[in-house]
Amino acid sequence: MALAKRDYDAVIVGSGPNGLAAAILMQQQGLSVLVIEGKQEIGGGLRSAELTLPGFTHDICSAVHPLALASPFFRTLPLAQFGLEYLQPAVAAAHPMDDGSAALLLKSITDTAGLVGADEHAYKKLMQQVTKLWPLIDADVLGPLHFPGHPLALAAFGLKALPPATVLASRFKTENARALIGGMAAHAIQPLTNMATSAIALVLLAAGHLNGWPIPKGGSGRIANALAAYFTSLGGKIETGQYITSLKQLPSANAVLFDVTPKQLLHIAGHKFSSVYKWQLQRYRYGMGVYKIDWALDAPIPFTNSDCRQAGTIHLGNSFEEIRDSEQQIWKGRHPDKPYVLLAQQSVVDDTRAPKGKHTGWAYCHVPNGSTKNMTAIIEQQVERFAPGFRDTILARHTMDTAQVEAYNPNYIGGDINGGVLDIGQLFTRPVLRLSPYTTSARGIYICSSSTPPGGGVHGMCGYYSAKKALKEIFNIKIATLQPTSDT
Repeated sequence: MALAKRDYDAVIVGSGPNGLAAAILMQQQGLSVLVIEGKQEIGGGLRSAELTLPGFTHDICSAVHPLALASPFFRTLPLAQFGLEYLQPAVAAAHPMDDGSAALLLKSITDTAGLVGADEHAYKKLMQQVTKLWPLIDADVLGPLHFPGHPLALAAFGLKALPPATVLASRFKTENARALIGGMAAHAIQPLTNMATSAIALVLLAAGHLNGWPIPKGGSGRIANALAAYFTSLGGKIETGQYITSLKQLPSANAVLFDVTPKQLLHIAGHKFSSVYKWQLQRYRYGMGVYKIDWALDAPIPFTNSDCRQAGTIHLGNSFEEIRDSEQQIWKGRHPDKPYVLLAQQSVVDDTRAPKGKHTGWAYCHVPNGSTKNMTAIIEQQVERFAPGFRDTILARHTMDTAQVEAYNPNYIGGDINGGVLDIGQLFTRPVLRLSPYTTSARGIYICSSSTPPGGGVHGMCGYYSAKKALKEIFNIKIATLQPTSDT
């Protein structure tokens, strides 16, 4: 059946990495696609700005991007031709301990394993297995629940990935190896006793060994700018400064894809949905929030451990048990005195981020959803714990509590930067249990945000799979399956 004439074939609401990925895939098929962004600047979680002092470029949300290079879709795009350059720190990630030692994530599995003493063999065996499997299963893990291309490989990964991080950590004896697992698993923003938190740790470790943990030169906004430049080079159109609250604001289109979470989708298009679908969206669960700080620094962060001074990313939390307990407290609505802190020091590898001789720092800790408690002193105390003299290097700071984080990006409900809890109950069935999580009960309306599989992270796969579904259902265009990585 021929489609009715519309202003556009497809409209994408929201210009985060998922919205832009969806727009690119549809524009690649020769359709006319419009992206509408509520803010004056595109990017969603991919924006950078001088938040503290002139000359200091800070990443407002995402900072380090292991999943961007691991993304099966982004790998197919010529983003380097549109100004995107990734920089690799000498140490991908570091985890300092109170005794002055540190667990390090290095490109080499052997070198990483060599730093965890008695756990050298256990770590090497585990990560050699996972990195061997990853190129066969990346599109399956970073996608909706479906029959995998390599079922045996996915099953082998699942045996390691589905248990809680507490089980994964029990494979190791040394404090440093266990801490390394805890710091990685805490990216899940949920208790480490939850099922599938091991998956987060293993994916991030594998990404580090295969592709590193890259930092975009000039700021995370460069990723969004490259995606947008490629999209417009194909003929796509972007309009900013139009915050959508009603379907009536949109030009006519055969398909509309929303890079928003269930809360906004209900407000914008709820009247179009069945009562059952609306009920399911209303039951969607949001998770813990974040409290974030950016610093303009007079000198590099003076970590006691010299290897930490070369790392792009630092996990602050000492032992696995300390991280486990602090995340559990936050899940229960409390604010721990020693929270897990995720810290990035982009200027260690990117000299465009600060004036000569100066540096930037970026950090957040998890807090209860909607918390407005000022965590500045607590976060800075955690940094000082592993880098005595840190406070003396601070020239200026910029802070954001959960309300300010949500004001910056309405998808971050209550400060939840993952678009909803990424636990086993919402891992593959987010936002609702349907044959396709990207479809709604209204024909032609789709959701493409991190509230769909595979969830949070800068990888664009939520947008890719949503657009792929819309292309098939509305335009009768079938997209070939993404091919596994041919090498590592």
